Amino acid sequence: MSKAREVGLDLVEVAPTSDPPVCRIMDYGKWLYQQKRKIREAHKKSQRHAATLKEIRLRPETDKHDLDIKLNHAREFLEKGHKVQFTMFFRGRQMLHKDKGYAMLEQIAESLQDLAKVERPGRMAGRRMTLLLVPR
Repeated sequence: MSKAREVGLDLVEVAPTSDPPVCRIMDYGKWLYQQKRKIREAHKKSQRHAATLKEIRLRPETDKHDLDIKLNHAREFLEKGHKVQFTMFFRGRQMLHKDKGYAMLEQIAESLQDLAKVERPGRMAGRRMTLLLVPR
């Protein structure tokens, strides 16, 4: 048995129109696999930049330190090109203090203004208040 049979090499016609036609000895199955991989990788890279909506949930009593951590997460999302929606949930008597919620969302928009612009300002919808930021 020859070496070519063990490795799985094929005689592939590379340039049939040239005179004389050019052929190459190669593993055709492996070459096809590599071509498919290249196409798949190129497709993955083009898909990565699609902006998706990331949601960060809050409450009116969210502590300063917890808010800072959530702002850092939002900063990372915005740097990657994603939209960020801050959603603040109100329960029971918290509904009486909507002004706290608006103040907190305003503070968030102000702290992220270097990276993002406000697409939809804070507004109430039932028991939740939302703010939508998009990268600059």
